[in-house]
Amino acid sequence: MNAETMKAIRIYKEGGPEVLVYEDVPRPTAGPGEVLLRIHVASINPADWRGQRGFPDIPEKFRPRVARPSIPGFDASGIVEAVGPGVSEFREGDAVFGMIRFPERASTYAEYTTAPVTQLARKPATIDHLQAAAIPMAGLTAWQELFDQANLQAGQTVLINGAAGGVGHFAVQLAKVRGARVIGVASGRHADFLRDLGVDQFIDYTTTPVEQAARDVDLLIDMVGGANSDRLLATLRRGGTLIPVNFNYYTPERVAEAGALVKGKRVQVNVGQLAEIARLVGEGRVCVAFETILPLAEARKAHEIAEAGHVRGKIVLRVIE
Repeated sequence: MNAETMKAIRIYKEGGPEVLVYEDVPRPTAGPGEVLLRIHVASINPADWRGQRGFPDIPEKFRPRVARPSIPGFDASGIVEAVGPGVSEFREGDAVFGMIRFPERASTYAEYTTAPVTQLARKPATIDHLQAAAIPMAGLTAWQELFDQANLQAGQTVLINGAAGGVGHFAVQLAKVRGARVIGVASGRHADFLRDLGVDQFIDYTTTPVEQAARDVDLLIDMVGGANSDRLLATLRRGGTLIPVNFNYYTPERVAEAGALVKGKRVQVNVGQLAEIARLVGEGRVCVAFETILPLAEARKAHEIAEAGHVRGKIVLRVIE
Protein backbone atom coordinates (compact mmCIF):
# COMPACT_ATOMS: atom_id res chain seq x y z
CA MET A 1 0.00 0.00 0.00
CA ASN A 2 1.25 3.51 -0.80
CA ALA A 3 0.14 7.03 0.09
CA GLU A 4 -2.48 6.98 -2.67
CA THR A 5 -4.22 3.79 -1.52
CA MET A 6 -5.82 2.42 1.63
CA LYS A 7 -7.30 -0.79 2.97
CA ALA A 8 -11.09 -1.03 2.76
CA ILE A 9 -13.99 -3.44 2.49
CA ARG A 10 -15.75 -3.37 -0.87
CA ILE A 11 -18.88 -5.01 -2.24
CA TYR A 12 -19.03 -5.87 -5.94
CA LYS A 13 -22.35 -7.73 -5.96
CA GLU A 14 -25.28 -8.35 -3.65
CA GLY A 15 -25.22 -11.39 -1.41
CA GLY A 16 -24.25 -12.72 1.99
CA PRO A 17 -21.19 -11.82 4.05
CA GLU A 18 -19.01 -13.64 1.52
CA VAL A 19 -19.36 -10.67 -0.88
CA LEU A 20 -17.34 -8.42 1.46
CA VAL A 21 -13.86 -8.07 -0.01
CA TYR A 22 -10.88 -6.70 1.94
CA GLU A 23 -8.53 -5.00 -0.50
CA ASP A 24 -6.49 -1.94 -1.47
CA VAL A 25 -8.54 0.92 -2.92
CA PRO A 26 -7.82 4.55 -3.88
CA ARG A 27 -7.63 6.94 -0.93
CA PRO A 28 -10.25 9.74 -1.20
CA THR A 29 -9.51 13.47 -1.14
CA ALA A 30 -11.49 16.00 0.88
CA GLY A 31 -13.56 18.42 -1.20
CA PRO A 32 -15.05 21.79 -0.26
CA GLY A 33 -16.72 21.66 3.16
CA GLU A 34 -15.23 18.23 3.92
CA VAL A 35 -12.46 16.69 5.96
CA LEU A 36 -10.41 13.60 5.26
CA LEU A 37 -10.99 11.34 8.26
CA ARG A 38 -8.45 8.74 9.38
CA ILE A 39 -10.83 6.15 10.80
CA HIS A 40 -9.95 4.46 14.07
CA VAL A 41 -13.20 2.53 14.53
CA ALA A 42 -16.24 1.90 12.32
CA SER A 43 -19.56 0.66 13.65
CA ILE A 44 -21.89 -1.92 12.10
CA ASN A 45 -25.62 -1.26 11.76
CA PRO A 46 -28.50 -3.24 10.18
CA ALA A 47 -28.43 -0.79 7.25
CA ASP A 48 -24.98 -2.16 6.36
CA TRP A 49 -25.81 -5.85 6.10
CA ARG A 50 -29.25 -5.17 4.63
CA GLY A 51 -27.56 -3.03 1.98
CA GLN A 52 -25.03 -5.79 1.35
CA ARG A 53 -28.00 -8.00 0.41
CA GLY A 54 -29.71 -5.29 -1.64
CA PHE A 55 -32.42 -4.41 0.92
CA PRO A 56 -34.61 -7.45 0.09
CA ASP A 57 -37.13 -6.49 2.79
CA ILE A 58 -37.93 -3.17 1.08
CA PRO A 59 -40.37 -3.11 -1.88
CA GLU A 60 -38.31 -2.91 -5.07
CA LYS A 61 -39.56 0.53 -6.12
CA PHE A 62 -38.37 2.00 -2.79
CA ARG A 63 -34.98 0.26 -2.59
CA PRO A 64 -31.92 2.52 -2.55
CA ARG A 65 -29.83 2.20 -5.70
CA VAL A 66 -26.20 1.55 -4.79
CA ALA A 67 -23.44 1.87 -7.37
CA ARG A 68 -20.99 -1.03 -7.19
CA PRO A 69 -18.30 -1.54 -6.12
CA SER A 70 -19.18 0.21 -2.88
CA ILE A 71 -17.71 0.57 0.61
CA PRO A 72 -20.27 -0.14 3.36
CA GLY A 73 -20.66 1.66 6.68
CA PHE A 74 -21.97 5.02 7.92
CA ASP A 75 -20.65 5.32 11.50
CA ALA A 76 -17.06 6.17 12.34
CA SER A 77 -14.76 7.79 14.86
CA GLY A 78 -11.28 8.98 14.03
CA ILE A 79 -8.84 11.83 13.54
CA VAL A 80 -8.99 14.62 10.97
CA GLU A 81 -6.13 13.93 8.55
CA ALA A 82 -6.70 16.91 6.26
CA VAL A 83 -9.27 19.64 5.67
CA GLY A 84 -10.82 20.61 2.36
CA PRO A 85 -11.29 24.09 0.91
CA GLY A 86 -13.39 26.44 3.05
CA VAL A 87 -13.27 24.34 6.21
CA SER A 88 -12.75 26.28 9.44
CA GLU A 89 -14.74 24.11 11.88
CA PHE A 90 -11.98 21.50 12.32
CA ARG A 91 -8.22 21.27 12.07
CA GLU A 92 -5.81 18.45 11.38
CA GLY A 93 -5.50 16.27 14.46
CA ASP A 94 -9.02 16.89 15.79
CA ALA A 95 -10.82 13.80 17.12
CA VAL A 96 -14.33 13.56 15.64
CA PHE A 97 -17.16 11.07 15.15
CA GLY A 98 -20.41 10.94 13.24
CA MET A 99 -22.97 9.28 10.98
CA ILE A 100 -21.60 10.07 7.55
CA ARG A 101 -23.65 10.52 4.37
CA PHE A 102 -26.55 8.38 5.52
CA PRO A 103 -28.36 7.07 3.55
CA GLU A 104 -26.88 8.38 0.30
CA ARG A 105 -23.39 6.84 0.29
CA ALA A 106 -21.78 4.48 2.76
CA SER A 107 -18.00 4.64 3.13
CA THR A 108 -16.67 3.91 6.64
CA TYR A 109 -15.39 0.31 6.43
CA ALA A 110 -12.05 1.78 5.42
CA GLU A 111 -8.88 3.39 6.72
CA TYR A 112 -9.99 6.78 5.41
CA THR A 113 -13.19 8.48 4.32
CA THR A 114 -14.28 12.00 3.50
CA ALA A 115 -17.02 13.59 5.59
CA PRO A 116 -19.00 16.83 5.42
CA VAL A 117 -18.14 18.93 8.48
CA THR A 118 -21.87 19.35 9.17
CA GLN A 119 -22.10 15.62 9.96
CA LEU A 120 -19.31 15.44 12.51
CA ALA A 121 -19.15 16.13 16.24
CA ARG A 122 -16.03 16.52 18.34
CA LYS A 123 -15.15 13.40 20.30
CA PRO A 124 -14.94 14.24 23.99
CA ALA A 125 -11.74 13.24 25.75
CA THR A 126 -13.95 11.36 28.24
CA ILE A 127 -14.81 8.62 25.71
CA ASP A 128 -12.65 6.50 23.41
CA HIS A 129 -13.01 5.83 19.69
CA LEU A 130 -14.77 2.50 20.33
CA GLN A 131 -17.52 4.21 22.30
CA ALA A 132 -17.75 7.16 19.92
CA ALA A 133 -18.08 5.00 16.80
CA ALA A 134 -20.85 2.95 18.41
CA ILE A 135 -23.01 5.97 19.18
CA PRO A 136 -24.15 7.66 15.93
CA MET A 137 -26.84 5.65 14.17
CA ALA A 138 -28.03 3.58 17.13
CA GLY A 139 -27.85 6.43 19.63
CA LEU A 140 -29.51 8.96 17.35
CA THR A 141 -32.25 6.48 16.45
CA ALA A 142 -33.02 5.88 20.11
CA TRP A 143 -32.90 9.60 20.97
CA GLN A 144 -35.11 10.68 18.08
CA GLU A 145 -37.66 7.91 18.65
CA LEU A 146 -37.97 8.65 22.35
CA PHE A 147 -37.81 12.42 22.41
CA ASP A 148 -38.37 13.91 18.95
CA GLN A 149 -41.11 11.55 17.79
CA ALA A 150 -42.76 10.31 21.00
CA ASN A 151 -41.97 13.29 23.27
CA LEU A 152 -41.39 10.87 26.16
CA GLN A 153 -41.89 12.49 29.55
CA ALA A 154 -40.77 11.62 33.07
CA GLY A 155 -43.18 9.17 34.70
CA GLN A 156 -44.40 7.65 31.44
CA THR A 157 -43.91 3.97 30.64
CA VAL A 158 -42.08 2.76 27.55
CA LEU A 159 -41.91 -0.86 26.38
CA ILE A 160 -38.87 -1.64 24.23
CA ASN A 161 -39.04 -4.86 22.21
CA GLY A 162 -35.48 -5.82 21.35
CA ALA A 163 -34.11 -3.95 24.35
CA ALA A 164 -30.67 -5.58 24.36
CA GLY A 165 -29.71 -4.63 20.80
CA GLY A 166 -27.79 -1.67 19.46
CA VAL A 167 -30.69 0.79 19.42
CA GLY A 168 -32.51 -0.95 22.26
CA HIS A 169 -29.78 -0.67 24.87
CA PHE A 170 -29.38 3.04 24.14
CA ALA A 171 -33.15 3.53 24.30
CA VAL A 172 -33.38 1.82 27.70
CA GLN A 173 -30.77 4.11 29.20
CA LEU A 174 -31.90 7.35 27.58
CA ALA A 175 -35.46 6.70 28.73
CA LYS A 176 -34.20 6.17 32.28
CA VAL A 177 -32.19 9.40 32.10
CA ARG A 178 -35.46 11.15 31.18
CA GLY A 179 -37.18 9.61 34.22
CA ALA A 180 -39.43 7.12 32.43
CA ARG A 181 -40.42 3.64 33.56
CA VAL A 182 -38.90 1.06 31.19
CA ILE A 183 -40.09 -2.43 30.29
CA GLY A 184 -37.41 -4.35 28.39
CA VAL A 185 -38.23 -7.34 26.20
CA ALA A 186 -35.49 -9.77 25.14
CA SER A 187 -34.49 -13.41 25.57
CA GLY A 188 -33.59 -14.71 29.01
CA ARG A 189 -29.83 -14.55 28.47
CA HIS A 190 -30.08 -10.76 28.46
CA ALA A 191 -31.98 -10.49 31.75
CA ASP A 192 -29.07 -9.51 34.00
CA PHE A 193 -27.64 -7.19 31.34
CA LEU A 194 -30.89 -5.24 31.01
CA ARG A 195 -31.49 -5.10 34.73
CA ASP A 196 -28.00 -3.63 35.10
CA LEU A 197 -28.97 -0.99 32.53
CA GLY A 198 -31.94 -0.05 34.68
CA VAL A 199 -35.08 -1.68 33.24
CA ASP A 200 -37.91 -1.64 35.75
CA GLN A 201 -39.49 -4.79 34.34
CA PHE A 202 -37.89 -7.51 32.24
CA ILE A 203 -39.93 -9.82 30.00
CA ASP A 204 -38.37 -12.95 28.54
CA TYR A 205 -40.35 -13.34 25.34
CA THR A 206 -39.25 -16.98 25.01
CA THR A 207 -41.19 -17.95 28.14
CA THR A 208 -43.79 -15.21 28.63
CA PRO A 209 -46.23 -13.68 26.11
CA VAL A 210 -45.43 -9.97 26.17
CA GLU A 211 -49.06 -8.98 25.71
CA GLN A 212 -49.93 -10.83 28.92
CA ALA A 213 -47.13 -9.32 30.99
CA ALA A 214 -47.54 -5.62 30.18
CA ARG A 215 -50.50 -3.29 29.89
CA ASP A 216 -51.28 0.41 29.52
CA VAL A 217 -47.84 1.50 28.32
CA ASP A 218 -47.54 5.00 26.90
CA LEU A 219 -44.96 4.15 24.24
CA LEU A 220 -44.15 0.92 22.41
CA ILE A 221 -40.87 0.82 20.49
CA ASP A 222 -40.64 -2.39 18.47
CA MET A 223 -37.11 -2.98 17.19
CA VAL A 224 -37.87 -6.59 16.21
CA GLY A 225 -40.97 -6.71 14.03
CA GLY A 226 -41.87 -9.90 12.22
CA ALA A 227 -45.03 -11.95 11.99
CA ASN A 228 -47.68 -11.46 14.67
CA SER A 229 -46.30 -8.08 15.76
CA ASP A 230 -49.91 -6.92 16.05
CA ARG A 231 -50.22 -8.79 19.34
CA LEU A 232 -47.97 -6.18 21.00
CA LEU A 233 -50.65 -3.54 20.45
CA ALA A 234 -52.45 -5.04 23.45
CA THR A 235 -49.73 -3.59 25.70
CA LEU A 236 -50.54 0.01 24.70
CA ARG A 237 -52.98 2.25 26.49
CA ARG A 238 -55.59 3.72 24.18
CA GLY A 239 -54.02 6.74 22.52
CA GLY A 240 -50.51 5.43 23.20
CA THR A 241 -47.71 5.73 20.67
CA LEU A 242 -46.27 2.94 18.52
CA ILE A 243 -42.88 3.29 16.83
CA PRO A 244 -42.21 0.16 14.76
CA VAL A 245 -38.96 -0.88 13.09
CA ASN A 246 -41.07 -1.49 9.99
CA PHE A 247 -44.65 -0.30 9.45
CA ASN A 248 -45.40 -3.35 7.31
CA TYR A 249 -45.48 -5.58 10.40
CA TYR A 250 -48.63 -3.90 11.74
CA THR A 251 -52.02 -4.02 10.04
CA PRO A 252 -53.86 -0.69 9.82
CA GLU A 253 -57.05 -2.34 11.09
CA ARG A 254 -55.44 -3.61 14.31
CA VAL A 255 -53.68 -0.28 14.86
CA ALA A 256 -57.01 1.56 14.50
CA GLU A 257 -58.69 -0.95 16.82
CA ALA A 258 -56.06 -0.27 19.47
CA GLY A 259 -56.41 3.48 19.06
CA ALA A 260 -52.63 3.71 18.64
CA LEU A 261 -50.79 6.74 17.32
CA VAL A 262 -48.14 5.46 14.90
CA LYS A 263 -44.95 7.45 14.46
CA GLY A 264 -41.53 6.85 13.07
CA LYS A 265 -39.20 8.23 10.45
CA ARG A 266 -35.68 7.68 9.21
CA VAL A 267 -32.92 8.74 11.57
CA GLN A 268 -31.34 12.11 10.81
CA VAL A 269 -27.88 13.48 11.47
CA ASN A 270 -27.93 15.85 14.44
CA VAL A 271 -24.52 16.78 15.81
CA GLY A 272 -26.04 18.47 18.86
CA GLN A 273 -27.75 15.23 19.85
CA LEU A 274 -24.55 13.29 19.14
CA ALA A 275 -22.64 15.59 21.47
CA GLU A 276 -25.28 15.20 24.20
CA ILE A 277 -25.27 11.39 24.00
CA ALA A 278 -21.46 11.39 24.07
CA ARG A 279 -21.57 13.64 27.16
CA LEU A 280 -23.88 11.17 28.92
CA VAL A 281 -21.55 8.29 28.00
CA GLY A 282 -18.54 10.25 29.24
CA GLU A 283 -20.31 10.95 32.55
CA GLY A 284 -21.13 7.25 32.97
CA ARG A 285 -24.88 7.85 32.82
CA VAL A 286 -25.14 5.83 29.58
CA CYS A 287 -22.88 2.89 28.82
CA VAL A 288 -22.00 1.43 25.43
CA ALA A 289 -22.10 -2.37 25.31
CA PHE A 290 -20.26 -4.43 22.70
CA GLU A 291 -21.23 -7.82 21.35
CA THR A 292 -17.80 -8.05 19.76
CA ILE A 293 -14.90 -5.94 18.50
CA LEU A 294 -13.18 -7.20 15.36
CA PRO A 295 -10.46 -5.89 13.03
CA LEU A 296 -11.53 -4.36 9.72
CA ALA A 297 -10.21 -7.39 7.83
CA GLU A 298 -12.80 -9.56 9.62
CA ALA A 299 -15.85 -7.62 8.42
CA ARG A 300 -17.31 -10.83 6.99
CA LYS A 301 -17.33 -12.44 10.42
CA ALA A 302 -18.85 -9.29 11.90
CA HIS A 303 -21.71 -9.38 9.37
CA GLU A 304 -22.28 -13.08 10.03
CA ILE A 305 -22.74 -12.32 13.72
CA ALA A 306 -24.98 -9.33 12.99
CA GLU A 307 -27.21 -11.25 10.59
CA ALA A 308 -27.61 -14.13 13.04
CA GLY A 309 -29.45 -11.73 15.36
CA HIS A 310 -29.78 -11.67 19.16
CA VAL A 311 -26.89 -9.20 19.35
CA ARG A 312 -26.18 -7.53 22.69
CA GLY A 313 -25.18 -3.92 22.18
CA LYS A 314 -22.96 -3.04 19.25
CA ILE A 315 -20.56 -4.73 16.83
CA VAL A 316 -17.63 -2.56 15.78
CA LEU A 317 -14.62 -2.83 13.51
CA ARG A 318 -11.30 -1.63 14.86
CA VAL A 319 -9.45 -0.07 11.93
CA ILE A 320 -6.36 1.05 13.86
CA GLU A 321 -5.12 -1.62 16.26
